[in-house]
Amino acid sequence: MKLLDTLCKNREFDQALTKSRERLYRIAFAWSHHPDVADDLVQETFSKALRQRKQLRDIDSIGPWLFKILMNTWHDYLRCKKETIEYDENLFADEETPESVNSRYETKQHVRQAMQSLPMGQREVLTLVDLEHCSYAEVTEILNIPAGTVMSRLCRARRLLKEILLDNSRQANVLELRRHKL
Repeated sequence: MKLLDTLCKNREFDQALTKSRERLYRIAFAWSHHPDVADDLVQETFSKALRQRKQLRDIDSIGPWLFKILMNTWHDYLRCKKETIEYDENLFADEETPESVNSRYETKQHVRQAMQSLPMGQREVLTLVDLEHCSYAEVTEILNIPAGTVMSRLCRARRLLKEILLDNSRQANVLELRRHKL
């Protein structure tokens, strides 16, 4: 009788493994972004699961158990796969260049100028929603205006801000072209 119980449990376990393969692969692929690595991770997960099957007390909890094994397998893979850093690479290069700092500063200035050119009502709604991350309900309470007004002002403000910034960008490109032609 025990042999029959063991065979049934093994069959259930094998079927549960087979059903879980696709889900495990999707997760492994999402983590690794490589189909071959995902296959290897799932294969290793199954191998570990088969070796440790006696640790699983309830076949109904096989999903979380397999995901835990997959996660540990992924972490093992990452530990073994740590990339070495070549000494000839310039490790001390700073991504902060004067050009990048200046570019960010100019962009901020353009956005600030564009924001100042918006009508006050639109500017208020835009800053509360997009910069301060207030909900529409909070904005209606703060400004004492209906929710529909908040939404329409926000829509118009975003549209106008986009137009202003695109127009400024086009003008800057034209000036840059003229400067190069001289």
